Amino acid sequence: MKGKIVLAALTPDDWRLWRSLRLSALAEAPYAFGSRLADWQGPRDAEEHWRRRLLDVPHNVVAFYQGVPAGMASGARRGDDEAELLSMWVTPAARGHGVGDALVESVRTWAEALPASRLTLGVRTRNVAAIVLYRRHGFVDVGQSPDQEPGGPAERLMIVSLRPRAPDTTA
Repeated sequence: MKGKIVLAALTPDDWRLWRSLRLSALAEAPYAFGSRLADWQGPRDAEEHWRRRLLDVPHNVVAFYQGVPAGMASGARRGDDEAELLSMWVTPAARGHGVGDALVESVRTWAEALPASRLTLGVRTRNVAAIVLYRRHGFVDVGQSPDQEPGGPAERLMIVSLRPRAPDTTA
């Protein structure tokens, strides 16, 4: 049985929660990210850095599963007609319970409202579970990621076409 999932958009005042999840993600799944845990510790591990990250990336969401922070994802605009899903991670305890689906849909809904005509992401080829999740949401592998680090782990670019939604004018 799936538990209740609640999504919360983050503001810079939520930096402590974002920090906790980001550091947990980098420690638990270093194979999944371009950043390393060490990149986010030390001098960069200051309140101002975390607040700046939440300001610089316009859509940041945390999923709570059974009342506990269980995952995160972000969305950024890339050009006039494109958005990118990034920093996606779900805690091991919440995997398989719909948390990843809820996070992907949150970023997709945000991107459609921009409006963007496509949503992209980069995923490491070793991250098979993430690839399966993204394919389930209509993402298609279109080749090597342009962000591929020379000599780094193989990364694929995945894209899904969007149907931009008109803004809600009922309010």
